[in-house]
Amino acid sequence: MHVAIGLVVLVASAASLAALARRFGISEPLVLTLAGVVASYLPHVPQVHPDPEVILLGFLPPLLYTSAIRTSLVDFRANARTIALLSVGLVLFSTFAVAAVVWWLLPVPFAVAVALGAVVAPTDAVAATGIARRIGMPRRIVTILEDESMFNDATALVTVRTAIAAAAGTASMWKAGGDFLLAAGGGAAVGIVVAYLLAMLRRRITDPVLDTTLSFLAPFVAYLPAEGIGASGVIAVVTCGMVLGHGAPVWQSAASRIAERTNWRTIQFILESVVFLMIGLQMRAIIEGAWESGLDHTTLIVAAVAVTVAAMLSRPLWVFPVALLSRKLGLSNADVPVSHPLVVSWAGMRGVVTLAAVLLLPADTPQLPVLKLLALVVVAGTLLLQGTSLPWVVRRLHVRGPSRAENALQKANLLQQATAAGLAELEKHITPDTPPGVVETLRDRVTWKTNAAWERLGRSESELATPTAEYRRLRLEMLRAERETVLRVRDSGAADYEILQYVLSRLDLEESMIDRFDETEEERVEPLAGPTAEGCTHLQSAPPVVRIPTEPDECSECIAEGYTWVHLRMCLTCGHVACCDSSVGNHATKHYGSTGHPVMRSVEPGEAWRWCYVDELLG
Repeated sequence: MHVAIGLVVLVASAASLAALARRFGISEPLVLTLAGVVASYLPHVPQVHPDPEVILLGFLPPLLYTSAIRTSLVDFRANARTIALLSVGLVLFSTFAVAAVVWWLLPVPFAVAVALGAVVAPTDAVAATGIARRIGMPRRIVTILEDESMFNDATALVTVRTAIAAAAGTASMWKAGGDFLLAAGGGAAVGIVVAYLLAMLRRRITDPVLDTTLSFLAPFVAYLPAEGIGASGVIAVVTCGMVLGHGAPVWQSAASRIAERTNWRTIQFILESVVFLMIGLQMRAIIEGAWESGLDHTTLIVAAVAVTVAAMLSRPLWVFPVALLSRKLGLSNADVPVSHPLVVSWAGMRGVVTLAAVLLLPADTPQLPVLKLLALVVVAGTLLLQGTSLPWVVRRLHVRGPSRAENALQKANLLQQATAAGLAELEKHITPDTPPGVVETLRDRVTWKTNAAWERLGRSESELATPTAEYRRLRLEMLRAERETVLRVRDSGAADYEILQYVLSRLDLEESMIDRFDETEEERVEPLAGPTAEGCTHLQSAPPVVRIPTEPDECSECIAEGYTWVHLRMCLTCGHVACCDSSVGNHATKHYGSTGHPVMRSVEPGEAWRWCYVDELLG
């Protein structure tokens, strides 16, 4: 009973603190960790001593899987070289940088110092990308940080185990290299095999409950066999999740995808919140253990500061030279601003993997209480120093995330393409017996989604009540009244329970299917583009179109540089066609930077909007 009550209090406290942090826009990992530290010094709060197997098996696979299924396999391939340099090269560099400091300051063997270096080397996706999405970083930076943090876990855990074996005298350089290759290659192979086996099953399962249940098993089905053959369970889980996430639109039904997405987001929220709270709750016991370890207190404090500084500085010391070398060798885009590597190098917060890895150290490890303290100080220090200062760094460097107007334009354009395909397919299947009313209803239904997206563009704050928004508002009020009527019938006992559940489920289904013209609180509060063309002389004077360009269907700069564009834009001064900011080259913006021509327009089929670079207005 005491254990059950403790778990309930732990989860409830973690969820409440995380919700509070979200409410005030503060870093959730930082709030939870600091709250745990404070709680550890309160009376009647029991000490937390998590079992390493609980963390490695109960927390790590689900957390990795829920991140992996939302990761773009296409974006991963496009940034594979950068991700590999960070998740393997940077982890090893950080490991030995920290190991040198530990070996110099503490009376421990070098293999033990390497083990601690590997413990604190991997970054945490939750801490970094949570801040990244809140302050609006470029998508490529967010992708790199997310994918790096998934794969660097494997490098760190393999290095920790190799260092422990070396400390015990059972490892060699050749064995370490072989173990790493087996961990990486074997883990990826297991993950791919498990993913396709699960995909075969999911193709035959249409019940969302059964499919979601199978999804809950996926991270463990990938992790356990990989660990059993000596491969990396982390890489197996990440690979399995990325493959399943990429193929989900083909392998799963829509209802299954919605159920899986909702359930995994809930699991991720609970596990992440509990882990960071547990990190803080351990702090008191670990500090007292290290303080009474017999090590000089001055040395202990100096070591804690030095290891934290080494862990933080090793990242920029690796990122900048590698970025410069890649640019010199032509392996990376020469137009990437220096601010991007700086942001990546400062987004080095540690988290759950460090907590799990430090628990792997054997009980007979020299200075074990001190090593645990150093690991948790690095977690807390990076969350406090880098986590709180990263938004300031991004603002000072003027690193801008994707334009909200550009995002909305992409949504509208993609919906328009999908709608056009659906309408074309509708025309193919209309027969003489098809009622005209059915055809008209279908046409209205699919075009409504596209209209909702286009209505959001270029509207002032007083014009935010679009027709689609009004439809949504009024239909929700109707559904509320319908539900209240059904509930009154239920309470009177005038209908069978099964009939009531059927009618209520139909109402719930329709409510969930109502087209939402907004998905984020930010978009519901602020207009996308502010004033329209009436407030911009550039948009007023720009012609609807200029001379037909010589190459209207391609971006010549992208072809010359070997890139693939996303959307095409045309300059309304000279007619030059270039790619949008969602493309790799950003050639439309670069054209404005080199010529000063203020207005461009979309040349995508069915689009007629224009954009002023000077006033940043849509018309």
